[in-house]
Amino acid sequence: MRNLLVFSVLLLLASCAAYTRHQLDQRYGVADPARFEHPSIIPSPISYRRDVKPITDSRCTVCHGCFDAPCQLQMGSYEGITRGASKEKIYDDLRLSMMAPTRLFTDAQDNSQWRLKGFEPVLNERKPDPVANREASVMARMLQLKKQHLFPKSGLLPDGRFDFSLYREESCPAIEVFDGFAEDHPEWGMPYGLPALTDKEQQTLVRWLEAGAPVEKPQPLAKNQLDRALKWEVFLNGDSLKARLMGRYIYEHWFLAHLYFDDLPKPEFFELVRSKTPPGQPIDLIASRRPFDDPLVARVYYRLRPVQGALLAKTHMPYALDDARMQRIKSWFLDAPYEVTQLPSYKPEIAANPFVAFGQIPVRSRYRLMLDEALFTVMGFIKGPVCRGQVAINVINDYFWIGFVHPDNPFQESQDFLAAVLKQTNLPTSDQGLTSLLKWQSYAQQETRYLRAKSTLLNSALAGRNLPNLSLLWDGDGNNPNAALTVFRNFDNASIVQGLVGEQPQTAMIMGYPLLERIHYLLVAGFDVFGTVAHQLQARLYMDFLRMEGEQHVLAFLPLSMRGSVQDKWYRDAPDAVLAHLRDSQRGYVQNTGLLYKTQEPWHEFAGLWKQHLKPVLDKRYELDGTTLPGAVGLLEQLAGLKGKAVSYLPETVFITINDGQKQAHHFTLLRNSAHSNVSELFKEEDRRLPDEDTLTLVPGFLGAYPNAFYQLGLHQLPEFIRTIKHLDSKAAYTGLSARFAIRRTAPRFWAHTDMLHAAYRKSFPIEAGLFDFNRFENR
Repeated sequence: MRNLLVFSVLLLLASCAAYTRHQLDQRYGVADPARFEHPSIIPSPISYRRDVKPITDSRCTVCHGCFDAPCQLQMGSYEGITRGASKEKIYDDLRLSMMAPTRLFTDAQDNSQWRLKGFEPVLNERKPDPVANREASVMARMLQLKKQHLFPKSGLLPDGRFDFSLYREESCPAIEVFDGFAEDHPEWGMPYGLPALTDKEQQTLVRWLEAGAPVEKPQPLAKNQLDRALKWEVFLNGDSLKARLMGRYIYEHWFLAHLYFDDLPKPEFFELVRSKTPPGQPIDLIASRRPFDDPLVARVYYRLRPVQGALLAKTHMPYALDDARMQRIKSWFLDAPYEVTQLPSYKPEIAANPFVAFGQIPVRSRYRLMLDEALFTVMGFIKGPVCRGQVAINVINDYFWIGFVHPDNPFQESQDFLAAVLKQTNLPTSDQGLTSLLKWQSYAQQETRYLRAKSTLLNSALAGRNLPNLSLLWDGDGNNPNAALTVFRNFDNASIVQGLVGEQPQTAMIMGYPLLERIHYLLVAGFDVFGTVAHQLQARLYMDFLRMEGEQHVLAFLPLSMRGSVQDKWYRDAPDAVLAHLRDSQRGYVQNTGLLYKTQEPWHEFAGLWKQHLKPVLDKRYELDGTTLPGAVGLLEQLAGLKGKAVSYLPETVFITINDGQKQAHHFTLLRNSAHSNVSELFKEEDRRLPDEDTLTLVPGFLGAYPNAFYQLGLHQLPEFIRTIKHLDSKAAYTGLSARFAIRRTAPRFWAHTDMLHAAYRKSFPIEAGLFDFNRFENR
């Protein structure tokens, strides 16, 4: 009976939609998806690029950008707007079968193809007259709906009428059902849950829509940009087997990069793609699910394609190209004395295992490429598609440092040996079916065998006068700040920066080539965001092993007798299987450290030694003594030093603006580092929370792509602000703090404030700046 009722309701809804579609067809003509494939270039008083895009970027793309855009509606480009929206979610924790990829600019070439993939238009695709362009456009109707209903100007939005949770239900109304949507949800106009556009902004967008959403032709790239791109394409597409294998390796590590030429005055960003056509010809894109999938052509060419659409802080990963980098890569891959006798195939068992596919390239060459821009390499784990949602990233701690084994240490041959061993170890990247979870035990056994072989090797190599010491850590060759990184995890997203930020992270990882490469192929190259829940679950579970391996490298620098107590603190109340694995790993490596310790707190002492060792290359950007408010350093350090239950009530990422009384705004990021008893379990994270051990990190400028709150205060209010946080003892107390200092969703100055933040970000860091994402902005 229940199924019959559901079927009847669905049938009724479909009938209503069909009837409305018929009415629209009668009134405005039949929809033509090809209408915007060749947009009008008739002169218009409103320019898309000059007038419209700045508004859609700063008011729409801040929520509608990239894979996690609601309804897959990506507003950062004209093509994204004309593509429209889809009810199918890319991030779906219950997906049992693979989803067809829907990457903008990749998986369909025109709007007709997107319609076949289930995307509904948000612009009018019927008769192009002003009335139809307004009344048959979801975008126009959403803007109208917002203006028709007053939005609160203060306080909190009612939870019962607004849902800001990450996995909220998405409506995605097509134009045929928009009247019903507006009747059911009159407060859900766009921007959703934020103040309406100004009258001028609204008028600009509506006039543009009424005019048929015209767009001017894009400006061609400058000749110097095209010349540089061609130079790199020629370099990456040499004809020798060595050059071809080099190009393939580089592509599989750079495919997420936003490449730019840092010696040119105005940065233009490019992405590296696979093409059927060589340099000098139009790109014929090879669109595969993963970068190592079979291209199904005899010869692949690696081409630079201009990045299209707005730059987003959550996905923007700039990577500088210049002559010096080209020369370094040439020395590692082309001049190094080795021979490539045959190119590897694209069979999954070979292509998905980099230790097999690229076994002919020296380990040192591969490792050097990854270290050269280690921030970018690890950023792929953080900003790539894998890193979205709580279950995806609760495999890492909230605050930890990363360092690297020196590529030129005397024991580099051990890295070669371990890479050879890993040819027999598979990563769980190819299996998509639920039955693949049954193979989990075999993956665990392979990892155990690898760790035992590694322990045997290291017990021999790092013994006697060669015990672990700081010389084993890469020092950036004395000039590369990529030698040290800091990661901040914020429940369902994460950020990474250069430097060892703060004084005492919760944990740390030290990576050599085998570990760094495996993480890349597990979480970046081999991760299929359109894959099944089984595929994504396996990646999460396997990362547990890799995280523990990186932590074991850190423990090797501590006194043998004290490693257990430090590790026990990192893994309080962990499952028995995890503790058994850790004990087995500890028993495997039995050599003491080569460092001399003076205290009974070796972890804290090692953090200081590590920081001192890398001092010449550490990035100082996020140190408080470099702030533009030098007279307030003491107060800022007081704020950063707060810890315990009180700070657990704060949001995880807060952008704070402090006005100094001289009409100067100074921006800071306040991060809450949530403590856990361990991070080795998938679910029930709240049960493992240790709020009494929470800490804060305060840094100048902006750190993070997903702000949860904005605070604004005068310098004279800073002492009171600190006292208020120090005495927080309930959610109600935090609401009082927010009412006093926060710029909430309802604040009429919300958009003016975010415009100021974006402008300050672009001014401070013009290369790495992108639009912040407001999907995680709180309502409390």
